[in-house]
Amino acid sequence: MTREYPVGLLFSTTGSYGAIGRSMLNGARLAVEQINDDPGFGIRLRAVEHNPGCSLNAYAPAAEDMIGNGVRNIIGCYTSSSRKEVIPLFEKRDALLWYPTHYEGFESSANVIYTGAAPNHHMLPLVDYFTRHIGRRAFCIGSNYIWAWESNRVLREELALRGGSVVGERYLAVGETDFGSIIQSIFTTDPDIVFNSLIGESAYAFFRAFRAACVERGIDQVGRYPVASCNLSEPELRCIGPDAVDGHLSSSVYFASIETRENQRFVNRYNAAFTDEKVPSAEAEAAYTAVILLAQSLREAGSDTMQEVKLCAARQRLAAPQGEVTIDPGTFHAYLTPRIGRSRPDGQFDIVYDAGRPVAPDPYLINSTSTLEAASRRPSLRIVS
Repeated sequence: MTREYPVGLLFSTTGSYGAIGRSMLNGARLAVEQINDDPGFGIRLRAVEHNPGCSLNAYAPAAEDMIGNGVRNIIGCYTSSSRKEVIPLFEKRDALLWYPTHYEGFESSANVIYTGAAPNHHMLPLVDYFTRHIGRRAFCIGSNYIWAWESNRVLREELALRGGSVVGERYLAVGETDFGSIIQSIFTTDPDIVFNSLIGESAYAFFRAFRAACVERGIDQVGRYPVASCNLSEPELRCIGPDAVDGHLSSSVYFASIETRENQRFVNRYNAAFTDEKVPSAEAEAAYTAVILLAQSLREAGSDTMQEVKLCAARQRLAAPQGEVTIDPGTFHAYLTPRIGRSRPDGQFDIVYDAGRPVAPDPYLINSTSTLEAASRRPSLRIVS
C-alpha cells in the first residue's frame, strides 16, 4: 500500500502580495499533482492549504492549525516577517518549514529548509552587474520591514566596497502607494540606479508612478533611472501594466524564459494548469522545487519526522526547471544558479547574465566574492547586452 503524507501549503493568495502567493501555491500544487500522478514514485502527498490573506497575525494560527492536525512539513510564507512569525512555533512543535522564496539572509534555523535564493545568489550579482554596466550611485526604496532593511544594508556595504554610495533611502508601509515626495527625492538626488525592495501593490504602483513622472518630465526612465529589484517576477509584470512594464532589471535564480527542455516542460504544464494566472514566477519554481525535494526526502526517510526528513533532504538532487538544485547540509539552504533579467513589453524577461551553474549558498555572506568575477573565470558564463 502506498503511504500518504500530509503537506501544508501556507500561501497568501489574497491581499497586497496575493499575485505572488497564488503563483507559489500554483507551483506547489503542480508538484503535488506530479508526485501523485506517478504510480512508481512510491508515496502520495495530501495537500493541506491555508490562506493567511497577507495578514501577518494570521500566519502562526494557520501553521498551528496544520501542525495540530498532524502536518509535520509545511511549505510556505513569502515575506520574511511571516517567516519569522512562524519559526518559533516550528521550533516548539518540532516541525519543518520549507521556505521557497528569495530572502535577505543572515538566518539559519534548524527548523527551516530554504529553497529560495540567499543574498549571494541575488544581491551580490545585481550589485556587480549594475556597478559595471550602469553606475555606483543608488537610491533605495522599500517596504518597511526586514526584507528591505537588510537588502538595503547589504547593498550599501557592497557599494561602499566598490567605491559607490546610497544617495537616498526611503521606506513605506506594505500596501502604501503614495510616492509623490519619494519620486521628487529621486529626481533631486539624481542616482544612477533605483533599487526597489517594495513588495506587492506598493511595488506595482511605484513602477507606474515613476514611469509616468519621468514621461511628464521628458525623461527616458529606462535609460536614465533604471530600476533594479531582487523580487520582481513575471506575474508581477502583469500587475504593473503595459505602460510601465519594460526595461526593469531583476536578479533571480529563475525566469520562465530559460531555454532548457526541463523548464519548457515546466512552463507548458504550468500554463496549461493555470490558464488565468499564466507564466510561473521564481517563487512558483522554488515552491515546486521544495515539494519535489520534500517528496523525495519523505520517500527515502519512510517517515515525516523533522530530523529524518532533514537528514534525507541533504542527500537529494533535483533537475529543477532552473537547473540542478541540491541542499547544503551545513546551512540547509539550496545551491542555485544566479541570473539577471531585463523585463520586456510582453511580460517576460531577457536574461542578460547567467552564472552557468549552481552556486553554493552563503546566507551570512562569509565566503562570497564577486559572483561575476568568479563566474568570469568559467567558460560557461553568458553575459548578453
